Amino acid sequence: MQKNQLMFAAGLALAVSSYAVETKFWQQYDPADFEKATMKNIALRSDGRLSLAPVFREVHDAATTFLWAVAEDSKGNVYSGGGSPGSSKAKLFVTDAAGKSKVLAELDGLEIHAIAVDTQDRVYVATSPDGKVYRVNAAGRADVFYDPKAKYIWALAHDRANNLYIATGDKGEVHRVTPAGQGSVWFSTDETHARSIAVDPKGNVIVGTEPGGLILRVNAQAAGFVVHQAAKREITAIAIAKDGTIYAAGVGNKTAATVPPPPAGAPPPPPPGAPPATVTVTVGAGRPAPPPPTLGAAVAGVIGGTDVYRIDPDGAPRRIWTHSADVIYAIALDANQRPLLGTGNRGRIVRLDDDRLSTVLIQSTSTQVTGFAVSRRGPVFAVTANVGKLYQLGPDMEKEGTLDSDVLDAGAFSYFGRARYEGGDGGGKVSIETRSGNLDRPQKNWSQWDAVRMNPMGGRMTSPAARFLQYRVRLEASASGASPQVTMVELAYLMKNLAPVVEIVESTPGNYKFPSPSSSLTASQTLNLPSLGQRVRGASGIATIDSGSGSMSYGKGWIGARWRASDENGDSLSYKVEIKGVSESDWKLLKADLREARYSWDSTAFADGYYQVRVTASDAPSNPPAQALTAQLASEQFLIDNTAPVISGLAANADSGRVNVRWKARDARSVIEKGEYSINGGDWLVAQPISRLADSTDLDFLLQLERTVGGEMTIAVRVTDEFDNQVVDKVTVR
Repeated sequence: MQKNQLMFAAGLALAVSSYAVETKFWQQYDPADFEKATMKNIALRSDGRLSLAPVFREVHDAATTFLWAVAEDSKGNVYSGGGSPGSSKAKLFVTDAAGKSKVLAELDGLEIHAIAVDTQDRVYVATSPDGKVYRVNAAGRADVFYDPKAKYIWALAHDRANNLYIATGDKGEVHRVTPAGQGSVWFSTDETHARSIAVDPKGNVIVGTEPGGLILRVNAQAAGFVVHQAAKREITAIAIAKDGTIYAAGVGNKTAATVPPPPAGAPPPPPPGAPPATVTVTVGAGRPAPPPPTLGAAVAGVIGGTDVYRIDPDGAPRRIWTHSADVIYAIALDANQRPLLGTGNRGRIVRLDDDRLSTVLIQSTSTQVTGFAVSRRGPVFAVTANVGKLYQLGPDMEKEGTLDSDVLDAGAFSYFGRARYEGGDGGGKVSIETRSGNLDRPQKNWSQWDAVRMNPMGGRMTSPAARFLQYRVRLEASASGASPQVTMVELAYLMKNLAPVVEIVESTPGNYKFPSPSSSLTASQTLNLPSLGQRVRGASGIATIDSGSGSMSYGKGWIGARWRASDENGDSLSYKVEIKGVSESDWKLLKADLREARYSWDSTAFADGYYQVRVTASDAPSNPPAQALTAQLASEQFLIDNTAPVISGLAANADSGRVNVRWKARDARSVIEKGEYSINGGDWLVAQPISRLADSTDLDFLLQLERTVGGEMTIAVRVTDEFDNQVVDKVTVR
């Protein structure tokens, strides 16, 4: 199954499963899926392919915060160096071909930032800040070889004649020193820092700068040419292939700042509890220096991420890799001339397989991978920071590796079915194990890991039914050392069908009905219901709020009910609505097989009195009949009242030019909501009860009217209860 098919299938499964209890499939094939997992000895390619990683073995724990540089001589001795915040000595370590390590030399300064070995196995070490270049012999004697009188020494490189090139800051100069120690400024970049340096097969010196992000080619006559101006601020690392192709890493945004950020090569954040170093320096006549590298210990990262550029031998540049958060500290080329990237702040080694694909080979326990040395014997040596260690990468591949997935939340108690994987060629063996639990994180109270008995179509999981599931993929190399590959893992599960829940049922105000799905409501005579649970009395609810909760149209004698129901499985629900009077025993069917959570009916077929409605929710639309489940809930009592109030004692008398009109209004069940009167067929006017409050089923009214015309005067009175039932009577005064 191709990835586009997988994505369609996953989307279809999601769409279907959103309204039914049916088999679902947990598919993982995207790199983002696997990045949430815990991987051991597993490499992850940018298209989601899993394979065994190269062997990554710790060679030496330097017991120092940072190791910044590493180099190897022809005898297989590996030199590494760095420093720790607050220390007055930088340490140079040597690890012999047998793997035995020791401190070879201790030098004045905060750290060693660059190491180079010439063709005669002479070791050169640069310290920073305010450092010098030392030549260290096999006995550990360190003599000053050259003093560039620069604030920082960032990088060292030799040409074939053993001339040493020194990249410095804060004047952005490159010094050239002969094997005899005679040197001077050879090239000025016109930048603050000459940040990285390498020599190509033709003897040209390739220099990366900061803050302009320039990559320069400088020939033997010290004539410079900008081969590329990067979009990033700082060129932290350069590597050159055998054919002259240049690989360069650019980091950080080119943003103006009052105080420029420290170069990315400045030491990264210390581990928790380690205080950053505090160093104050000046240059020249009181001119402030850029922040020294150790001040970078207080900097959490570089804003702007990283780009990797490839510049072909003909000079054509191309960006071939980018990351929004990772920072590249080092580049090297493996035996197949593929770039290896040392990154922070996740301590990864990334291999660029081509212009499209890359592979995360290693995620170390240290925070940054800061330097590489490609050995003549096959392996690649890497140094790290936070904490400072020396590692060997390859050349052998791991024999076995595992990936422990993120946790699947099935959403409810579920049964687990078939597991399968897809993979490419390569040989070896792939196995899958699973475990389950009812806690949202794996721990001792989960089930044990159970192996899945695999066949070409996968195998059935035996983990007990639960809400949460985790899988483990195990890769084992073939006898020839070939790695198997996995591109997709799929696990099937089925939620246990759970009964729906009817959370609330309530009646709606009288004399309003829900529209049919095709009907549209006019702006007049509509009722906007409030949120469920907020009570409304009678027809006075016309002015209610929350227009998003459902609208009703006016319908004399109609009444309704609405409810909220849910289903933990996401099933579709159907509803049955029943009614009974409070003094009755049996429920009578109003409507069955409803799909909307509301219903209204003509209440004039029911005698006045108090009633309840009961709603039965069923998940039958999404389940086989034998497995369908139901839930019921009855509403609180509500009143049906279709009988008008009664007017009694209506009388009128004339006295001294005034007319007094009296009457009583009574309703058997509802509050008298309004009284009105009309004179000789005129407009209806509000009549206030004697108590002033319309709050009772019995109210007395008294009108005192001026008699403005002679002759007969007809006065009509009207009374309305809260269910909009009305009665009219009249009296005549002569």
